[in-house]
Amino acid sequence: MKALQYRRVGHAPEVVEVPVPEPGPGQVLLKVTAAGLCHSDLAVMGWPREQFPYALPMTLGHEGVGSVAAVGAGVTAVTEGEAVAVYGPWGCGRCPQCAEGKENCCPYAAGLGILPPGLGWPGALAEYVLVDSPRHLVPLNGVDPVQAAPLTDAGLTPHHAIRRSLPKLLPGSTAVVIGVGGLGHLAVQLLRVLTPARVVAVDMSKEKLELAGKVGAHETLFSDGEAAARIRELTGGTGAQVVLDFVGAEATLAVAAASVAVAGDVTVVGLGGGTLAVGFGSGLPFEVSASFPYWGGRTELMEVLELARQGAVSAHVETFTLEQAPKAYERLHAGDINGRAVVLPHA
Repeated sequence: MKALQYRRVGHAPEVVEVPVPEPGPGQVLLKVTAAGLCHSDLAVMGWPREQFPYALPMTLGHEGVGSVAAVGAGVTAVTEGEAVAVYGPWGCGRCPQCAEGKENCCPYAAGLGILPPGLGWPGALAEYVLVDSPRHLVPLNGVDPVQAAPLTDAGLTPHHAIRRSLPKLLPGSTAVVIGVGGLGHLAVQLLRVLTPARVVAVDMSKEKLELAGKVGAHETLFSDGEAAARIRELTGGTGAQVVLDFVGAEATLAVAAASVAVAGDVTVVGLGGGTLAVGFGSGLPFEVSASFPYWGGRTELMEVLELARQGAVSAHVETFTLEQAPKAYERLHAGDINGRAVVLPHA
């Protein structure tokens, strides 16, 4: 089968031929119908050799959906041909966090060598992907696979981040979304669906701000040295109750710190390498909470897919073949993808 692999540190990923995996006991083999590209893939491929934690070559792709092609011994929870989404942040399956479906918070996964698909385990940017357990599969139940693939991370992660702040997103509140890319444009929609807050989108791209307006942002602001001041003006000087930074660079974190309200939330999702100073004297208003969420729980993925099924959330996608995926990563790195890039391995 064909697969997109990161084979050498510092080099572009390559489409190669690899054997089709066979499911062992308890495992499920999927024929991949769609797989999303993510900025975190670029972050991983940007790590220097001495910091790279995974074995190479590594098949990329942590956003995947497919149909069940074969099952290993003992698997009865899914049937051949069933359309499913892959829940990515795999845990041990036995601890209290995993028992609640919060495998993204499993404290034992790293120590046990349990790695997500596309981030250590062979990922979904291939014609087939092997899933370690049927508990990591969620039925699509009619959701378009091209739509569903981005929702497994680009939808799930902002959903998880927003849910953490729901008590502060009351009528009259303001939520700021910094970075309206693959995750950010879905965050705008989720804020509109889940909260009564005014949504302000901030980005450096005119096209991305136009997309933000189309999917529900009440206000769109260009990300420059005046962005925080304009947010303060929009909020009557108080600042935003919740600021979600989907970039995570020094410049965007400075905007977040300068625009959050007293007792507000600053939520850093992006992997831009910036740092946020916290504590007395840091410049943050009193009682601000800072968080760094990771993916989301299995039940949250079910909720996101249900919102898509109802037509309440929709990913803006551009599709590519597997052979076009390396160029798609180049365009993603250049900021030339509006919404989410989705690869169709069998196209």
